[in-house]
Amino acid sequence: MSPVKLLSFLLLGALALAVPAFAMSSAEGCGGDCASCHAITLQEANGILKDIGTVKAIKPAAVRGLYEITMERDGQTGVAYLDYGKKHLMNGQIFQVASRQVAGAPAVSKRLERLDPATLKSDAALVMGNPKGKQRLFVFTDPECPFCAKLHAELKKLAALEPDLAIFIKLYPLKMHPKAYDKARVILGAKSLALLEKSFAGEKLPAPGAKDAKQPVDETMRFAESVGIDSTPTLVLPDGRIVPGFRDAAAMQALLATAR
Repeated sequence: MSPVKLLSFLLLGALALAVPAFAMSSAEGCGGDCASCHAITLQEANGILKDIGTVKAIKPAAVRGLYEITMERDGQTGVAYLDYGKKHLMNGQIFQVASRQVAGAPAVSKRLERLDPATLKSDAALVMGNPKGKQRLFVFTDPECPFCAKLHAELKKLAALEPDLAIFIKLYPLKMHPKAYDKARVILGAKSLALLEKSFAGEKLPAPGAKDAKQPVDETMRFAESVGIDSTPTLVLPDGRIVPGFRDAAAMQALLATAR
């Protein structure tokens, strides 16, 4: 995927990455109201970010030194952050505006590299592939994540390539998608891959009812947070390795081969 397309997906929250919590400060100057010294217009912002999306609104962010930008692309809306120098765009990762490339080293995360596979529960999950397969792949998915939608199509291909593979889809609604929690409850309550696919397609789902319990979704969220899974999609391989981000079927098959 090209850097521009990658950045566009990240801006729409699809990649599932959370905006890092950090503050900008300086020992000299800049100790007061930064917004009084810095300004940007909608026209200027759209000029800077013209090939990424359409800027619909812009305001000072809660974190000093950043603008909060609401952007639209392909009918979807997302929030990103631009520094006052207008050089870097942030949404889980930091991008140089000029090059559209990731700037610097990846953010430090508490995410584990590997976990004990025995700690993963398959009861509160959707099942794809062979339910009795000897290999078990767990996938943490947000029903409103565009990257998860892409991965879902690749998981179908993977299931056809690996007949001895059980794929357990754990519904992990991110806080950046306020409607995803209720959708996860409905999908899991019905144990329905079809409903998950409707959500990925942007179709409206029923409101949660009495059978759509919160507990299974809450348990998945607590578990994911306890091991540092903070983005979707995230794979957990049969050997416990945690692999965040989208992969196509061939790449996932190669990962499975190393886990045997």
